[in-house]
Amino acid sequence: MTRSNDRLRAPRALITGVGGFTGRYMAARLAADGYRIWGTARAGEAVDDANVAGGITLLPADLLDPEALAHAVETVQPDVVVHLAAVANVANGDVARTYVVNVVGTRNLLDVLARQRHVPRAVLLASSANIYGNATSGVINEAVPPQPSNDYAVSKLAMEYVAKRWNAQLPLVIARPFNYTGVGQSTDFLLPKIVEHYARGDRTISLGNTEVSRDFSDVRDVVDAYAKLIAAAPRGETVNVCSGTGWTLDEVLAMLSRIAGYEIEVKVDPRFVRANEVRHLVGSNAKLRSIVGDAARTPIEGTLRWMFDEARKRLNTA
Repeated sequence: MTRSNDRLRAPRALITGVGGFTGRYMAARLAADGYRIWGTARAGEAVDDANVAGGITLLPADLLDPEALAHAVETVQPDVVVHLAAVANVANGDVARTYVVNVVGTRNLLDVLARQRHVPRAVLLASSANIYGNATSGVINEAVPPQPSNDYAVSKLAMEYVAKRWNAQLPLVIARPFNYTGVGQSTDFLLPKIVEHYARGDRTISLGNTEVSRDFSDVRDVVDAYAKLIAAAPRGETVNVCSGTGWTLDEVLAMLSRIAGYEIEVKVDPRFVRANEVRHLVGSNAKLRSIVGDAARTPIEGTLRWMFDEARKRLNTA
């Protein structure tokens, strides 16, 4: 059989939001598993040219345009779907858009998928561990009651409830990722912002509360978990995706000081101290491991070094 025939017989994956931070890594991970990749992007949305060169077929489709979504899904007839498209920043000021995209947009996608002749064997929806809010039960497993403390978290929890309407029709699995980072994440997010300051050699940085504790993962570990969940297809399950280890921002700053070779002065800026700050957010990955098995995890200091080295390269060639 020729290579082109092999490719035509390969399983088909549809990734919404393929041009986003996670989407780029998800596409590469599934391509490595032998999938042909299609990805949706909003009209005019910038997408890394490397994705296109790597054989990803881009489809213009906004979550709020059911006709465009239906055309995209009908075109692909996907075997698996990874739904990543969302308004993803907790501090996003457009509250209405956060709810409409994350809830109504997801509903549109599921409705379109359920109407197709070819039912995917797995549909992974990316939710968020932010739905747990200020949970104080120590390490958080999936049984901890949600206590969303911001609009982004509420929108993601609402998305989960909306998705339940299609549990009987679609093989859904909901992933609740805790914080994760890596090369290419916007400096609107905290760790890339801190790394960028060190890479530039800045002497000071303005931050909020540095004592908050977070469960940080490497984006490559997260998409690896997503790929394994897709392969296992645990229908109707909700699964934390996390490292199981918490790090304070003070500890992150100490790691970056070792990597960069100097200490930065931290100035607490009241603008960055959120009234509803989630103080401690560390997850249990026991359920994930029970489904996909144990996996090697990238140490957070290794992730920070990767980000720092790439930031230095970019700044030196700018």
